[in-house]
Amino acid sequence: MVERLERLRVHARGAVQGVGFRPFVFRLAQELDLRGFVLNSPQGAMIEVEGFSSDTGCFLSRLRSELPSPAFLTGLESSVLDPVGYRKFEILKSEASGVRTAYVLPDIATCPECMQEVRDPNDRRYRYPFTNCTRCGPRYSIVRGLPYDRPNTSMRGFAMCRACLREYEDPHDRRFHAQPTACPDCGPQLEFWTSAGKVLARGDYALAQAAERIRMGEIVAVKGIGGFHLMVDARNEGAVHRLRDRKRREAKPMAVMVPNLEAARQCAWLDPLEEGLLTSPEAPIVLALARLSEIAPSVAPENPNLGVMLPYSPLHHLLLDELGFAVVATSGNLSEEPICIDEREALSRFAGIADCLLVHNRPIVRPIDDSVARVMAGRAVVLRRARGYAPLPIPLEGAKAGVLGVGAHLKNAVALSIAGSVVVSPHVGDLDNLSTRQRMEEEAKSLVRLYEARPSCIAHDLHPDYASTRFAESLETSHAPVQHHVAHAAACLGENELKEPALVVSWDGTGYGADGSVWGGEFFVVDRQEVRRVGCLKPFVLPGGELAVKEGRRSALGAVYTAFGEEGLGWLSHWIHRAFEPQETRGVLSMLRTGLRCVPTTSAGRLFDACAALGADINVSRFEGDAAMRFEALALGIEGVPYPFAIAERDGTIELDWTPALAELLRDLSKSLSPSTISARFHEGLAEGIVGVAMKVGLLPVALTGGCFQNRRLLEDTWARLEAVGHRPYSHQRLPPNDGGIAFGQVVCVLRGMRLT
Repeated sequence: MVERLERLRVHARGAVQGVGFRPFVFRLAQELDLRGFVLNSPQGAMIEVEGFSSDTGCFLSRLRSELPSPAFLTGLESSVLDPVGYRKFEILKSEASGVRTAYVLPDIATCPECMQEVRDPNDRRYRYPFTNCTRCGPRYSIVRGLPYDRPNTSMRGFAMCRACLREYEDPHDRRFHAQPTACPDCGPQLEFWTSAGKVLARGDYALAQAAERIRMGEIVAVKGIGGFHLMVDARNEGAVHRLRDRKRREAKPMAVMVPNLEAARQCAWLDPLEEGLLTSPEAPIVLALARLSEIAPSVAPENPNLGVMLPYSPLHHLLLDELGFAVVATSGNLSEEPICIDEREALSRFAGIADCLLVHNRPIVRPIDDSVARVMAGRAVVLRRARGYAPLPIPLEGAKAGVLGVGAHLKNAVALSIAGSVVVSPHVGDLDNLSTRQRMEEEAKSLVRLYEARPSCIAHDLHPDYASTRFAESLETSHAPVQHHVAHAAACLGENELKEPALVVSWDGTGYGADGSVWGGEFFVVDRQEVRRVGCLKPFVLPGGELAVKEGRRSALGAVYTAFGEEGLGWLSHWIHRAFEPQETRGVLSMLRTGLRCVPTTSAGRLFDACAALGADINVSRFEGDAAMRFEALALGIEGVPYPFAIAERDGTIELDWTPALAELLRDLSKSLSPSTISARFHEGLAEGIVGVAMKVGLLPVALTGGCFQNRRLLEDTWARLEAVGHRPYSHQRLPPNDGGIAFGQVVCVLRGMRLT
């Protein structure tokens, strides 16, 4: 076959902007002596190369096989055309028109090459805290629009010096077309401020001052990539207490940032997968088993786990190098408020909280928290999807653009479908206050603006009073309500690309049921569009309704009264006396006996709370999920005979009846069995109960979703038992099992026409 000259046109779709893709294409074309061009477009990257057919074929093959990390392709369309006589290969100015389908990359942890420069006294970027290249650094937090070019980022106000421009224009330099690139002569700078905003130091002196204040036990607000951290010496119990008081964070665990992997090993037991997560480009907070160390007990009170992360920007590396010890690095906000991103706003937001501030003048366009991950059942599970992961899309076969999901009330995130995938925003938070609700609305509008989308449908939770629901209904677009636990199911099945019929166990604390009651312990069989509720936990009542969310003691009384009536209350007389004040007791018992303000529920989360209160005197949750976390911790390393759960049918629905388990638990209490054994028996009983329902339904794959499956003991016990009897288990990995995955599930339901029957 005679070789001939040809022009190959390639449309590359996926994560191909901000990752050194164009420089990679340039170098590859030069190596193969091809002429043409590459440019960014709103759809990805467009390439044309001219040369002999053998060389263009080699180019296309190597384009796939040698793709630089962290780029990835979701589409590579090519066509052969007649040559037009290109004389050289060049990177052309980006196109700005057309439907936007290119992916915005997340912020990526500093690469080893950049850190080597930062630590080299002979390098011109020595100790420069904003060093980056095409392989690392800020992306999502600085981008204003697509295509991803410097004028469309918050770096547009920093003109490159001659040295940086030379690197930027050199095809053989790793900063070739690195959009955020800068150096001490032309880039952002550090300043150290008093709490009133007075500048005390600049540059490297600012960093040294911040380190000294942390050593002194002060609280320093540090502006990073996606927002502020509040930092204190993690070894200083008094400083940590002071931070908790000022931040109004009574007991919720806080994460620590440590100088290096060896320091991480000293404060937590790490397996290879956990170490891999810590050192990955995503660099999340990793929840791992704490070990005895210098970390103050109040960092994670009554919790055997510790959230650990490594420095992920040059600023963090330099600060931790200076200190040489672990610091608490908690999000810069009051408890449950959005993270602060602006230094001027920080002066008012942190008044009375931070003693001083370490700031810089690179604007943060998009706030983003640290991600949180945990290794469960031998795989990494993202519990909070933010920096490092978001907004990378989740592939979804057949997805069409234009569906916006606005998520749930807790752990809110929003999602937007584009061609072939769904883009999920970073974690927003709980919509309990105005500022977080405003951030949710801005995240939704921001996604729509970024992709220049016109949503044809807004998917939202079935609950009529959720702030996200009210926001969806305020928009002049058709909207689709999606039942909360069905959205959980769709999220897990969609993430795992599971198309065959499956049993989905959807367990969490609270969700508005299709019958108006509170659901939370659901079993669905999903077969394409059809979702059948085939089972649930036995319902019980919650005296006081929403009060029971924070007071597990109410759930306990509701469960005992539902199962055993007045006789059960008699058994609990001593416990009731401990758990309630006399006036409270009269009110709660009156509710139970009259049915007034008693809300029926199938919630697995509330059943956890009830058994934590009865079995371990954990009567009140200090934050969402607190009681279940403490109850799980008690079972660590403990084996126990599973509590018995009965399986019955009621009105054609399978009912997993916890009554026998509760009766056994009460007998164990009368025998003064330890809370650890009670917890272990409860967890193992739930796992056995799930397997019992699965076997009754039939040999289907089983997907485990919802906030209850953040519980490592429950997930791993259930997983092992399902595999032992021949079922294939699935769970979340890239999306949180909690409500952080709801928006994705809402979009999947609309796109696939999934409906509860």
